[in-house]
Amino acid sequence: MSIRFKLILSYAAMLVVPLLLLVMTTLLLVVVYRGHFPNLANFYETKVEGFEQSDYNRLLNHTIAGNPELLSNPEYLEGLSSEMKTKDAFLVIRMEGRTVYASEGIRSRTDVLSSLPAFSHESFRNVIAAKSYGNELFSILQYDLMSKKREPVSLFILMEVDPVVLFARQSFPILLVSFLVILVLTHAVLTYFMSKNIIRPLGELRKAAGQIKEGNLDYRVQVQGKDEIGQLGIAFEEMRGRLQHSVELQQQYEENRKELVANISHDLKTPITAIRGYVDGILEGVADSPEKTEAYMRTISAKAAEMDHLIEELFLYSKLDLNRVPFFFESVSFRAFLEDWAEELHFELEKRGVQLAVELELDNDVIASVDRDSFRRVLVNVIQNSLKYMDKPSKRIVLRSYCRGDAVVLEIADNGPGISEQALPHIFDRFFRAEQSRNAETGGSGLGLAIAKQIMEGHGGDIVAESLEGEWTRLILSLPIQKGGHSGREKNDTDRGRRA
Repeated sequence: MSIRFKLILSYAAMLVVPLLLLVMTTLLLVVVYRGHFPNLANFYETKVEGFEQSDYNRLLNHTIAGNPELLSNPEYLEGLSSEMKTKDAFLVIRMEGRTVYASEGIRSRTDVLSSLPAFSHESFRNVIAAKSYGNELFSILQYDLMSKKREPVSLFILMEVDPVVLFARQSFPILLVSFLVILVLTHAVLTYFMSKNIIRPLGELRKAAGQIKEGNLDYRVQVQGKDEIGQLGIAFEEMRGRLQHSVELQQQYEENRKELVANISHDLKTPITAIRGYVDGILEGVADSPEKTEAYMRTISAKAAEMDHLIEELFLYSKLDLNRVPFFFESVSFRAFLEDWAEELHFELEKRGVQLAVELELDNDVIASVDRDSFRRVLVNVIQNSLKYMDKPSKRIVLRSYCRGDAVVLEIADNGPGISEQALPHIFDRFFRAEQSRNAETGGSGLGLAIAKQIMEGHGGDIVAESLEGEWTRLILSLPIQKGGHSGREKNDTDRGRRA
């Protein structure tokens, strides 16, 4: 059973049940106050409020009509008036145009008595539902007959009417029909709008689910509102967005995998080809002297070492990418750590003719949590990347460290050829080389900076690059200061100009 049909049934039940209860209540009230069902037909035949049709018939048929002389019997009339008084009714008798009797409660009302209708003809009956006398309303029942002396006689039964009761009694059919019409229309309108507010969003969700099933993840769900269906639409849209992101990420992973296979194949094929060439040269006797044989063997060894380094970096990057490299963190004084490393670096750079400038604006109590070996790997990769591209006659590298907020920052700047604006955002991508020839002498494996970024993220830090093409390149490493460690002297950003 569909939700739409269920809603229609529920609203139909909401309409039918009140109607049935209304009818049953009405019938019950009729039975209670009228005695039995046949009297229901007489409800509107009795026009004088409180004076029943049976009373009227008994008065006319069994008394006055059979014995008109009773109209001149004071004792009978007083007894009849007393009986009618219990029902708040008044009796008036007029003979030959003059009032011969009036009940006690109406005798003094000359305005009422003088305005009663005139005699019409024998056996004439007339009912006036309500007639106004000042601020009062009276219902009047008139019956004309002839006395034994053939004198015209008019008998009147009057009763004061409550305007509210009169209006309710006269308007009851209209009010009942109006109530039923309003009830039906209200439920019909509510059913339509509620169905529209529920069925249409659900239909939109069903359509969106069909689009996603067919693979169209760009289809957006147009469901709004703060109710449960609106919240469902928001959750569905979030699910669609995440699914789309997941598919796009999966596609990107697939592209990266293809690129990875292609790059590995190329980078491994180059040294393997060289090794095979030199081996063939030895086997074919091209190396016809001990000196040539030694040179060939040294080249083969270098190419094998190059392959080993590439495989090692690839294996390390893969483990870092899968979060399978354990870090052994320890709290170290960052200044002391950098001083030791800079001292070792100084001797290496001196052999290559590279000047090293060290500016450590840190206190000894600035503590950072690092894995010494992994963080050294980051520093080595950054320095090696700088050395590969050095092209100036006077080569220079500057190390600068300072505190910024809750982080300790290390800048490594060189005066190399710089990086183009197009290449700068991609230098931390795996296998990316700003120099596209993939020459191992200058380009390397393309994994060094990618590994450095993975390690920095594993330390909760970050690494970014700044460069001016043809002038300089600066890599900025930041690590969080360990809680309890002194923040040191904070570096002013305006004093971070290039001095390499």
